[in-house]
Amino acid sequence: MDKMEPPIQDCTGMRWQVTYVLFLYLCYSVSAQIHYSIVEEMRKDSVIADIADDLGLDNKQLSSRKLRILSRSAEKYFYIDLHNGNLYVKDRLDREALCGTEASCSLTFDAVVENPFNNFNIRVDIQDINDHSPQFYHTTITLEIIEFTSEGSRFALQNAEDPDFGSNSVQTYKLSDNQYFTLTEDIRTDGSKYPELVLEKPLDREKQNIHRLILTALDGGNPIRSGTTLLKVVVIDANDNAPIFAQKMYKVNLKENIPVNSTVIMLNATDNDEGINAQITYSFIKTSGNIHHTGIFSINPTTGEIKINDNLDVEVTKNYELSVQAKDGGGLVAHCKVLVEVIDVNDNAPEISITSLSSPIPEDSASGTMIALIEVHDQDSGDNADVDCRILEDVPFNLLSSNTYYRLVLSAAIDREKTSSYNITIIATDRGSPPLSSTRVLTLDVSDVNDNPPTFSKSTYSAYLPENNLPGASIFSIQASDPDTGDNAKIIYSISRTITEAPSMTSYLSINVETGVLYAQRSFDYEQNKEFIIGVTASDNGSPSLSNNVTLFILIVDQNDNAPKILYPSPDIGGTSVFEMVPFVSEPGSLITKVVAVDADSGHNSWLSYHFIQLSDSTHFVIGEYTGEIRTSRIFQEKDILNYKVVVVVKDNGHPSLSSSTTLSLIIADDFQQIVPNLSNKLKEETQSNLQFYLVVGLALISLLFIVTVMVAIISKCKQPKPLPAFSSLTTNLYPPIDPRTFSMYSDGSLPLPYPYNMCVALDPTEGDFTYMNSSGSVPVENLIDADNTEEGTECLKEASLSAEQGQSISPLIYE
Repeated sequence: MDKMEPPIQDCTGMRWQVTYVLFLYLCYSVSAQIHYSIVEEMRKDSVIADIADDLGLDNKQLSSRKLRILSRSAEKYFYIDLHNGNLYVKDRLDREALCGTEASCSLTFDAVVENPFNNFNIRVDIQDINDHSPQFYHTTITLEIIEFTSEGSRFALQNAEDPDFGSNSVQTYKLSDNQYFTLTEDIRTDGSKYPELVLEKPLDREKQNIHRLILTALDGGNPIRSGTTLLKVVVIDANDNAPIFAQKMYKVNLKENIPVNSTVIMLNATDNDEGINAQITYSFIKTSGNIHHTGIFSINPTTGEIKINDNLDVEVTKNYELSVQAKDGGGLVAHCKVLVEVIDVNDNAPEISITSLSSPIPEDSASGTMIALIEVHDQDSGDNADVDCRILEDVPFNLLSSNTYYRLVLSAAIDREKTSSYNITIIATDRGSPPLSSTRVLTLDVSDVNDNPPTFSKSTYSAYLPENNLPGASIFSIQASDPDTGDNAKIIYSISRTITEAPSMTSYLSINVETGVLYAQRSFDYEQNKEFIIGVTASDNGSPSLSNNVTLFILIVDQNDNAPKILYPSPDIGGTSVFEMVPFVSEPGSLITKVVAVDADSGHNSWLSYHFIQLSDSTHFVIGEYTGEIRTSRIFQEKDILNYKVVVVVKDNGHPSLSSSTTLSLIIADDFQQIVPNLSNKLKEETQSNLQFYLVVGLALISLLFIVTVMVAIISKCKQPKPLPAFSSLTTNLYPPIDPRTFSMYSDGSLPLPYPYNMCVALDPTEGDFTYMNSSGSVPVENLIDADNTEEGTECLKEASLSAEQGQSISPLIYE
């Protein structure tokens, strides 16, 4: 906001001698305009004033506030030193070149500062000094006078030109001493002086036909300057009437767009003489003041019509002064002046110039921030020079007027992610008729600030990974986006947290910090870990950094990598088969036993099917494909064999399918004693086979360790298989002989698989077969014995419970 200047004060002057005298004074006006007055022709780099002090500015802030001159004309002649705040003369100041014959001469400019913005109107008046001497355009003036011209006749002479102003211009004329003429001065209506030659004594051509006089023009400067010309008076025969103009001065107003060859004015001078003495010829008198003007105009020497020869431009010259002479045939002349004033028309469009521009603009700039300083200038005058500016687009910017300048300021919040740059079209329209306009396009870029965190397209992601994957392979890619740019959009990924209770994620997973690609550090096992839930953080590289999180579910997909495990009957041990006794009187469909298996895989991979692959007589037994139940298929005959050996294969449903097998010996007998001889022979054969093996081992040991031969023999003898008491007991109690190694497998009270169980095979197919044991020794029984079961079932349950208490599993028991 401009501050009000103090009231008008008396101006004080200072004088100093450099190569000439300079006069300087400073005064203030009530119109808040600072006035300086200097003399012309001041030396370059002369100090005019301490403008910073006059404006109330701190010298230390001149550079930061960008104090400068804004003017199309004044900045050529003045400059400001930002170190001391002084206003200096930059170039030669010639008042006559700047203002011509104008009564006052001044240069006006604006001193502008920013941060905050303000501008001050400065006017520098240029005072005239006497730096020009009067000068006549012609070095010799020839004047023809009739010899008997009466005394007291006056003859207008060419006046001298002095471009200085006021008292420094031509003030008086002086004529060299002579006996015929004196000099007098007259004043025109415009105030200019011109000399007149007065005849004091009649001329006599026969005595002297030519008179040579020195005409001197003097100015009023200090010191006085002068100029001279030779006045040549030629005495001729009588022509006693000179031409006369109706007016000594004519004024004409012309529009600057007047067509070439148009008539300006028609002059008419009269002469009372007759004949050749009355024939008038019109012409321009070329003087130093109008020598350039006469080329624009032409005059008809016979008619006195003045026409336009060239286009007029009020911005170049506003006024023309034409000196016209009318000369008759006898040599007498008359003079007049034609003053031509050019009227402005709206022929110049406004000019837009950008004096200050801030680009790019941070997107977090506050409303009201100044973006650019714009100067608008129209070379026309009056209403034609009044200009209005506006912005064509709907953009978050406003134009604020400040004298002849406009400030482009931010009017609303901007967001680079929505609009990264603005093309602002500024149109300036003058108030002429018709109005003229011009446009200027400003391109403003918006610079980014880190105001957007990285974002994921989803709140959660799911990745499906087959187990037994190859370590080091990429398994998933998480991508976040950031609408910022540069470092503000550079994203860094990291695993921020682990939701799943599992071993350290770093041993399982790693992430590429730049691409977000996840890699498996090791193979996954579905049977150990079925799911991982981790948090991934995406952070940008801005300052301060912004981040976002997302949850990733890694689901392990099961592969068929586990073969079925047969729980009952136990798989072959040393080639020994499990014996099952089948009553001879069994009806078709009677349940013999049930093969039980599990698969550690899941889904389709854990679906099991049961098949016979070796059956001595496939017509007697069938197995349930999905239940594993072995049943009789027909009634047994006396001619049928009593011992059947079958191999049961359990297959899963994976691709490729995996399988396990077990061997069962099915003995057909109503009484256990019927099969004892066969079982004893078989046991003997197995014992004999084992004895041969041990003998070979013993011989090898004897050959290597002779000194311990006796001990080896004892040990070898001790290891020979003998009939077990349990077998004798079983034989006595009509139980079938059982492979001793079967007991050794369960001597620790648990199976080598995570499914401890007891089993009692019931002849009634409606009875259950299994009892599963947990680690605490309790024996939950599922579908083992109904309330109406027989004593045998109850006996089996008791024995199973007793075994559970002792920490042992029970071998299959066969009941009659």
